[in-house]
Amino acid sequence: MNITEKILARAAGKNIVNPGEIIEVDVDLAMSHDGTSPPTINTFKKISDKVWDPDKIVIICDHTLPPNTIGSAEFHKVTKKFAREQGIKKYFSHGEGICHQVLPEYGLIKPGSVVVGADSHTCTHGAFGAFATGMGATDMAFVFATGKTWFRVPEAYKITVEGKLGEFVTAKDVILNIIGKIGTYGATYKTLEFKGNTIESMDVSGRMTICNMAIESGAKNGIMEPNKATLQYLNDRNVKLFEVVKSDKGYLYEREYNFQVDDMEPQVACPHNVDNVRPISSVEGTTINQAFIGSCTNGRLEDLIQAGEVLEGKRVHEDVRLIIIPASAEIYRKALHNGLIDTFMDSGAIICNPGCGPCLGGHMGVLGSQEVCIATTNRNFLGRMGDPESEVFLANPAVVAASAISGEIKDPRG
Repeated sequence: MNITEKILARAAGKNIVNPGEIIEVDVDLAMSHDGTSPPTINTFKKISDKVWDPDKIVIICDHTLPPNTIGSAEFHKVTKKFAREQGIKKYFSHGEGICHQVLPEYGLIKPGSVVVGADSHTCTHGAFGAFATGMGATDMAFVFATGKTWFRVPEAYKITVEGKLGEFVTAKDVILNIIGKIGTYGATYKTLEFKGNTIESMDVSGRMTICNMAIESGAKNGIMEPNKATLQYLNDRNVKLFEVVKSDKGYLYEREYNFQVDDMEPQVACPHNVDNVRPISSVEGTTINQAFIGSCTNGRLEDLIQAGEVLEGKRVHEDVRLIIIPASAEIYRKALHNGLIDTFMDSGAIICNPGCGPCLGGHMGVLGSQEVCIATTNRNFLGRMGDPESEVFLANPAVVAASAISGEIKDPRG
């Protein structure tokens, strides 16, 4: 079996599972946020009075924090009341950060576990060797009530990435390139298993970025065998009692893709689909109005450091608003202590509290008609970040920073 099948077999109490098989599994961790908790809670109350295990449920306010409308304020009230009634201690509402960043930071993700979240980018946690996937509020309500859910065992694609990334070429460029080749629907309900020396040598931040965007090809989950950097990350957060699961040698994947990144230039996803990917040389010069560095894809410390390298001693273009949002309070604090926040403010950037921010078009940085944004987020769908007549380009943090200075999409390599 491959890594995903082994994890699902354990969770289903089976010795072996096969692609296409319908199984019921025990969930190790369930998460919802301020946007998905209220509908989850509404359905839950129709089927149960008590959650199956309050210690295995996490609720995080991150999408609109602090609340920016009466409706979002009411959502926060509902989630807080539910958490208190049910004895859910892992309730985060004080700006701790984006759910997909907070879970691993607080040592809640273990290799070999089954993690479900009422958010499509829950697949981020495949970077730690966990089976992690998103689901809707109705399915999550039943998980809250029973601790179980069902899956069809996904077929697996092997994605091998080899080579050394060049200056200002990052994990974001790797996954954009992959999605550009596979297509937005090219891996629907498949497992994307990432391998190769590029993946093996990558830091935890980069590995999270790649698994985060697996869903953008339609995949059920993205997953990697933990490397040394990942195991060190887990050890630093006192994560214990887990088993590292690996795919059997000689496993026959449904499909295999091979990518060579030695000569790859920064990649840009153009409006209005994530698979509309082009090398930066073909889109340089496109005028922008907004630049955004952050989100669960690229709001980590490594991303901010990269942006800082580009912004140091420079000023943001007078026609551009640059918004920078650390993915968590831990990252914000580190950026503050190492001088990054000063660098950002000196450049004319706007720094906001940890959270999702403009990514979903609901909070801080909504686009107006005809405005163009280049962002480190994971989606650029029509109207995703505001007005349906706006446009969003996706790129790595260095590209976004260089573009903010230039006033148009710019290659940071000069």
